[in-house]
Amino acid sequence: MVRVLIVDDHPLFREALEGALKTADPKVRTVEAFDISNAVDILSKDKRFDLILLDLNIPDVNGFEGLMKIRGLYPRLPVVVVSGHEDPKVIKEALSHGIAGFIPKSTRKDRLAEAVQLALKGELALPEGYQPIPDDEADSNRRDLISRLGTLTPQQMRVLQMLREGLLNKQIAYELNVGETTVKAHVSEILRKLNVYNRTKAAIEVAQLDAEELLELGMEFQTLRAEAGD
Repeated sequence: MVRVLIVDDHPLFREALEGALKTADPKVRTVEAFDISNAVDILSKDKRFDLILLDLNIPDVNGFEGLMKIRGLYPRLPVVVVSGHEDPKVIKEALSHGIAGFIPKSTRKDRLAEAVQLALKGELALPEGYQPIPDDEADSNRRDLISRLGTLTPQQMRVLQMLREGLLNKQIAYELNVGETTVKAHVSEILRKLNVYNRTKAAIEVAQLDAEELLELGMEFQTLRAEAGD
């Protein structure tokens, strides 16, 4: 009997995933988790799972933090990302964290079930028509990201680093000793300057840089602005 842990904050989508799995194999047993903390709690009490279906956009984490936490704690447990993000950059970054597959939420039920079967066999399940980003294009995307990061103020860079760590607005406000309204204004400006539509997408974008690179970049921008008298 195959046991699958479904990690998604939307009850209707968890139900849809369960239906797709049981249509393909009525013997499949599923357990649902509504966020990463809940998933970790379940896994700490019961390790008899064959696969995890994980949404990247979970309220208690940003970007790839949830995936990284699960992979860090349970490296031998296959994880298939089921996401509304179909950007090749997102898929490439997810693959770098050792996932067993990536399935867009728009995938048909039969293809979803097929992808899960591939993952259970140890094969990589990827979206139909997926083309890896060439290295030169990836380098170009990275340079473009660094250029956009260069438009942030030092305070916005600090806020972005905290977003990447998964801090909530009230936690960021406490750390910076400012009001939540100020943090919200910074977040709005960060999203505008990075040309992304939400904080999760912003975290996914900066996941292309590791924490040390991001810190060094922020310090470099601060130095340049100080020298310019800004």
